[in-house]
Amino acid sequence: MIARQAETRLFAMMNRFPGVVLIGPRQVGKTTLAHSVADQLGAKAIYLDLELPSDRAKLADPELYFHQHEDALIILDEIHRVPEIFQPLRGIIDQRRRKGKRTKQFLLLGSASIELMQQSSESLAGRIDYLELTPLLVTETGPIEELWSRGGFPDSFLASGDKDSYEWRRALVRTYLERDIPNLGLRIPAETLGRFWEMLAHNHSQTLNAARLAASLGVSGQTVARYLDIMVDLLLVRRLPPWGNNAGKRLVRAPKVYVRDSGMVHALLRIQDHEQLLGHPIAGPSWEGFVIENLLTAAPDGTNASFYRTSAGAEIDLLLQLGPKRLWAIEVKRSLDPHPSKGFHIACDDVKATKRFVVYPGQERFRIDSLTEAIPLTTLLKTGFA
Repeated sequence: MIARQAETRLFAMMNRFPGVVLIGPRQVGKTTLAHSVADQLGAKAIYLDLELPSDRAKLADPELYFHQHEDALIILDEIHRVPEIFQPLRGIIDQRRRKGKRTKQFLLLGSASIELMQQSSESLAGRIDYLELTPLLVTETGPIEELWSRGGFPDSFLASGDKDSYEWRRALVRTYLERDIPNLGLRIPAETLGRFWEMLAHNHSQTLNAARLAASLGVSGQTVARYLDIMVDLLLVRRLPPWGNNAGKRLVRAPKVYVRDSGMVHALLRIQDHEQLLGHPIAGPSWEGFVIENLLTAAPDGTNASFYRTSAGAEIDLLLQLGPKRLWAIEVKRSLDPHPSKGFHIACDDVKATKRFVVYPGQERFRIDSLTEAIPLTTLLKTGFA
């Protein structure tokens, strides 16, 4: 089992709050992480899988069940299966607070972020915190090329061969379309949503053109927006907003869209192995998304992320606002000659970037000029954004 960096943060959050909601896409490793937590706590943890009727039956009278296990951390997996549980949780947590127990009571696991947050925030405001578990990161696995090619879902990354990895990811796509999304009560034809997902993969790292997608699918722009909301909610797609602090420039206003896991991009485009990937036009955009996803996952809490592009062609792939006077401009290059374009420097001057980096697949960190550094992804991640 690969040790997850999120585990340390998860324990820290459980030591501050009565409840923690662990969210992330299906098969990303939430259950494995929860079992690791349970193993470390031993008899002081109870795990319930709410997809199992037998475990759901134990919560027929939740107040009684929680009272019987008052001293244990109760882990509720697939919490969206029992949304009515949030209301009694509030009373239980408040009751225990009055008795002096304030932390490490409930760990809730689910796959749909917006739905979970809406349900839990209404009932449990101030009583819980949220932690997103993403696919595996470069700092958790080591071999970048294999992680980039196969993606970070553990079963895909650890598969015995490229063929098994690819087939696992194709099966995951089918599971989402045929089971998981319908189980959320969303009445969308699997074929239509599958085509939409593939279109997003083809347009990976590009600005959203909702009208073009709508015309291709034969649906309205509002329907495309709803489909995109679903994919973002399921933590499968990322919308990167445009920089909005420069009123004096004609800026691109549409967000950029990324399929968050690189392996899913490749599976949706039927790219089966690393060699096939290197010869495909998606290689550059895929590498960009891979780098950006790793950086955003590792960035400190409170970081604001965006991109910058003007109608004249000045562009920054990723802007990280790390503090009031800390704005990092990051260009992503899939080349061992990582010299940025003139448009990158113009854009950096426009936004007054305090640091300029070009992330590339080499091994050395060096200065390109007095303001700009070329840096490997792993090196930038290890800086801790200091």
